[in-house]
Amino acid sequence: MNDCKIGVALGGGSARGWAHIGVLKTLNEAGIFPDIIAGTSIGAVVGGCYVAGELDALEEFALDLTRRKVLGYLDFNFTGSGLINGQRLCNVLDNRLRDVTIESLSKRYVAVATEIGTGHEIWLTRGRMVDAMRASYALPGIFRPVPIEGRWLFDGALVNPVPVSVCRALGARYVIAVNVNSDSCGRGTVVPHVETLPPPEPSAEPGVLVRNGRAVKKLLQRQVFGRTDNSPGISRVMMEAFNIVQDRIARSRLAGDPPDTMIQPRLPAFGLFDFHRAEAMIACGVAAARREIDDIKAEIAAREHTGAILAHTA
Repeated sequence: MNDCKIGVALGGGSARGWAHIGVLKTLNEAGIFPDIIAGTSIGAVVGGCYVAGELDALEEFALDLTRRKVLGYLDFNFTGSGLINGQRLCNVLDNRLRDVTIESLSKRYVAVATEIGTGHEIWLTRGRMVDAMRASYALPGIFRPVPIEGRWLFDGALVNPVPVSVCRALGARYVIAVNVNSDSCGRGTVVPHVETLPPPEPSAEPGVLVRNGRAVKKLLQRQVFGRTDNSPGISRVMMEAFNIVQDRIARSRLAGDPPDTMIQPRLPAFGLFDFHRAEAMIACGVAAARREIDDIKAEIAAREHTGAILAHTA
């Protein structure tokens, strides 16, 4: 299926984006190989690893994650413009993709980001792939924004959560969109409330400083994985607000520029920080793609047939 240029738009959704791995693997197993990959947020990460030939490595990394390991990658930051510095996660990507540039890829790849100050939608089509990924997933208030070519950029889900329009602009004749947030709004358990604790008091004694530091770290960890209390804390408010905004923007953008096929993994049981549950989410991606495979293959074949007829009569 090479005559009809195929584009895949991978949407944002934090941990739920592990489902993209299952979708891409299932498409390939069915003989469907995208010519264009456009990704937003976690979609940019999974899509970038796919076009760089590192999807299996990413899957292995995801399947190995536990809650403890996830926390180990969260380098909390108290003085910058994001709760998490993000350097540890960047190091993981750098280990596999350090020298990869977008221009060197065999397939077209675009990571979508948002410019701070203007709100412009930025399509990252050149430069280091890792930098493009980081900018695309830099969730406001959670990760530090990323400077690229004089611009400060953060999460592209604020402007184009499922970048169908990017695939169209790059010449895709058939666009498959993967929306991992289609049934997420209203779940209300993304980051449960953390009880209010007094801040640690400064002390010149090293032992006290260590204990205070551990208390703060424990508090932050509970904000990530949460408790059972249903009243919202600040982290939950931030994530829920962003998720609602992303959902509404996605609905609007997709209504105005619908894909040819929409794959929607069923992920209502998974939170935005459930990175340690990759196996189940990948399986959801596989199941969602399989539900659409026959229709996708039939539609692509029909377009290829129509294209061949038009070429013959031209």
